[in-house]
Amino acid sequence: MLQIHRLMTSGIIAFALTNYANAAVDLIATGQLSGTIGDRSTQTAAPLENGVAGNLLGGLGSGIAYAGCETFLAVPDRGPNAVSYNAAVDDTVSYINRFQTLRLRLRPAATGSALPFTLSPELRATTLLHTDEALVYGSGSAQSLPNGAPALNAREHTRYFTGRSDNFAAAHLSTWPLDARLDPESIRASNDGESVYISDEYGPYIYRFDRHTGRRIDVIKVPDSFAVSTLSPVGSTEISANTSGRVANKGMEGLAISPDGKTLFGAMQSPLLQDGGTSGAYTRILRIDLRTGKSQQFAYPLSNIGTAAKPKYPTISDVVAVNDHQLLMDERDGNGLGDDSTASFKKVFLVDLDHAQDVSQASGAAGLAPYALVKTLFLDVVSALTSHGFATADIPAKLEGLAFGEDVTVNGQRQHTLVIANDNDFLGTITDTHHPNGIANPNQFFVFAFSSTDLPGFAPQDLRKRTCDAGRDDNHNNNDQGHGHGHGH
Repeated sequence: MLQIHRLMTSGIIAFALTNYANAAVDLIATGQLSGTIGDRSTQTAAPLENGVAGNLLGGLGSGIAYAGCETFLAVPDRGPNAVSYNAAVDDTVSYINRFQTLRLRLRPAATGSALPFTLSPELRATTLLHTDEALVYGSGSAQSLPNGAPALNAREHTRYFTGRSDNFAAAHLSTWPLDARLDPESIRASNDGESVYISDEYGPYIYRFDRHTGRRIDVIKVPDSFAVSTLSPVGSTEISANTSGRVANKGMEGLAISPDGKTLFGAMQSPLLQDGGTSGAYTRILRIDLRTGKSQQFAYPLSNIGTAAKPKYPTISDVVAVNDHQLLMDERDGNGLGDDSTASFKKVFLVDLDHAQDVSQASGAAGLAPYALVKTLFLDVVSALTSHGFATADIPAKLEGLAFGEDVTVNGQRQHTLVIANDNDFLGTITDTHHPNGIANPNQFFVFAFSSTDLPGFAPQDLRKRTCDAGRDDNHNNNDQGHGHGHGH
């Protein structure tokens, strides 16, 4: 019989499992939330411009962050734009940006189970993102669309950020903070638990929001060299019109926070235009001191998954801080479930910024190559999943969100956890050549365990600790009447 002892206040789940042998980084649990249901923001449930419900629960794995006590914060991207309806705005819609508060319950599995733990995800709250400042929304007239300002603005007396691509002021750089367009890709909780940091692709922006109300409370300065100067609601047009700055839809995909909460690390999905764009071999990591605002940049070498004659590079999807100078980078192809293809390259690499050269003044492959970081493989996700019976056609194409979670103890040995989540593109079901009869495409979560030997120097984020009671960490939302919550716990 399993002997179970739970240490509630220490944040460690301890189990004695005689049927599970410790190994290097390995899968210990999976869980999912349906991609066909609505979130708790019922006030946004009305159909969007493309007919999709405005509160469809999707894209949770764009970014995920641990907030303590089994609580995770998940941020969808700019919304459901997989349905074609208007190419003049890249099929984007007035989806109000938000983050979801989740409880991921990790529990021992029955003896003989394929994995040693079960994971039970639960949606606890939905928080809409907004500001008191006047934002610029697209008029829609040039695209035969309604005005981009959400109707909820007037009712709630605030201005909500949305994913529609025409919500910008053409006279400013793409990082101008009064543009209403936002394409969130990563999220991190502050150490005191009172706010969240979110990075995006449109700017690229890094904004700080009040965790309870969703109100923007700070703008973290990103260097102008990351911005584009000629803006367009169509990504391909924006790319061709600029020679410097982020590639459209390839912005600040990853965001990490140091264990002491004083430093942010932003990772660009693909190289900047001046570094070769999607054909470039070196993307950038931006390190920002939150106390001074000063930043440094580092060159990250992407893997060549093509050939020497015809190189092809994957993209960065997220980053987590191992300590104040080491990072885990999620580097992946776009293949798998959702792409009608089979997953091949999805790997997590370790890099160390100690003694690395700041490349803020360098550009292009020739300028970055001499100072590129050295990376080592930490986890081959495809290999790990297929070893547990996953078909490569069933591995999500967009495994994008990374977060360290709570510790577990297996057979008396303390293990740390890494949670990886998928962005399902708001497509709750998929029918393709690999699944001609259709298959569910939920929001999925994969939990991997690793030891201190696997990742020496790992230091968990110093989150403010509270007693983890039965209601867990989401209790702070129960009586909140601020903007942005869909209530109904």
